[in-house]
Amino acid sequence: MNLKMKLNPDFPEKELFVELFKENVFAVGGYVRDLIRGNPSKDVDILITNHELDEIERKLGHFGKVDIVGKSFGVIKFTIKGRTYDVSLPRSDIPVKIESRKHKDFIIKADPFLPIEKDLERRDITCNSIALRLYDGEIIDPFGGVKDIREKEIKMTNPSSFPEDPLRVIRVARFASVLGWKVERSIYEVSRGIDLKGLSPERIVEELFRMLLNSEKPSRGFKEFLKLGVIEKLFPEILPMTFTIQDSIFHPEKDRFGNHTVWIHTLLTIDQAKRISKLFNISPERSVTLLLSSLFHDIAKPQTSRWEWKNGRLHLTNYRHDILGVEISEKILDRLKIFTWNDYNIRKYTLLLVKNHHRSTDLWQNRENVGKKAFNRLYRDMENEIELLIYLDLADRKGRERRMLKGLDREAKWLFSKIEEFGINRETIKPIIYGRDLIKLGFKPGKFMGKVLKQLYELQLDGVFSTKEEGLSLAMKISKEIREEE
Repeated sequence: MNLKMKLNPDFPEKELFVELFKENVFAVGGYVRDLIRGNPSKDVDILITNHELDEIERKLGHFGKVDIVGKSFGVIKFTIKGRTYDVSLPRSDIPVKIESRKHKDFIIKADPFLPIEKDLERRDITCNSIALRLYDGEIIDPFGGVKDIREKEIKMTNPSSFPEDPLRVIRVARFASVLGWKVERSIYEVSRGIDLKGLSPERIVEELFRMLLNSEKPSRGFKEFLKLGVIEKLFPEILPMTFTIQDSIFHPEKDRFGNHTVWIHTLLTIDQAKRISKLFNISPERSVTLLLSSLFHDIAKPQTSRWEWKNGRLHLTNYRHDILGVEISEKILDRLKIFTWNDYNIRKYTLLLVKNHHRSTDLWQNRENVGKKAFNRLYRDMENEIELLIYLDLADRKGRERRMLKGLDREAKWLFSKIEEFGINRETIKPIIYGRDLIKLGFKPGKFMGKVLKQLYELQLDGVFSTKEEGLSLAMKISKEIREEE
């Protein structure tokens, strides 16, 4: 339906688009949705009708840089004064008949003269199937998207074509999480029958990262993943967490049905980790790492849950779930091809966080006897990312509460204060003695020299020596001891 509603979009090149294309130029998709919500985004997708691609390229080329992204798709990137617009023609997407559908298994046909309602019909959900004519601000809303935006509900634009693109299932979860909206019940019924095997790891990860970074509470998205069938199809290692109980004394948190599961604790931990990322202005790549480690930190609890009698009652225990958790997490990261982002090794640090996620609490619990060498070793083992470990530990503790944290608690403050007191940083943790130093003393490269270097570094971390001269003197002594043992 077309509501008699008008909006006044405000972005820098609006008047230029109107001057060049008159009543044939529209803003579409997320920009229109967010404008109706009263929260306009900076990114504007433009659709132009009744103009061939070459004509659009020629007209825009007088005012900025034009890049043809896909001629057959009818897509242009137009950059002017440092701002880039995605400009496209109306198009239809015809699915290719195959067994396991991928996101791009479509014959895409751009058609400048296709009615705009037909272009809107190919889009996934109604709140994204709205156009705004820039010429007069009129809304074109053939599928009731404005109403659904007001009611904060995610609905399918075209139920018959929704299953044709499996990526839409994941997008539904992302939009529900980012916008905080409810999902139409029929979407669950349709989605659970959609095969997701054909989706590429890159597209899955792109949607996952956007959900993690743009949601105030990413737990909402993971709840939708479970309801939509995404967890069992794409993250089967996570599924057992949803029905594995925890000791209710140590984990009083529970879902609305009274279940004390690993899953509900994990969801709360993820939300607390997101809160920490925002409070302490953590970069996107480190935030993703913290959030992924929050998701995986207890992933091995289902396999390690045991009843143990101690202190007069049965306890649920999970010994070595951190070690096994690394193996399980590594498989998921490998399958999704998650490695580095912006030169930051997400994979490495996620696994380190999962492996060591109890160690900062161990320091706190033994704080009367803990010295610099314990912190040195943890800093070394975390490869300089001890800060994220303290944040994960904090999120894990607060994952027993629904109230979002407002800052560091006593334990986290103590951990940071000890690091400052001991003066531990990237520089102080570097080895004082290197192989080149031993070569100058007459050592030959090889396993023997490697053993000496390893022992020297352990002694350095223990605070036995702090200068190169002291280290080289110890090297000779260690060398002699190793030879005598051999």
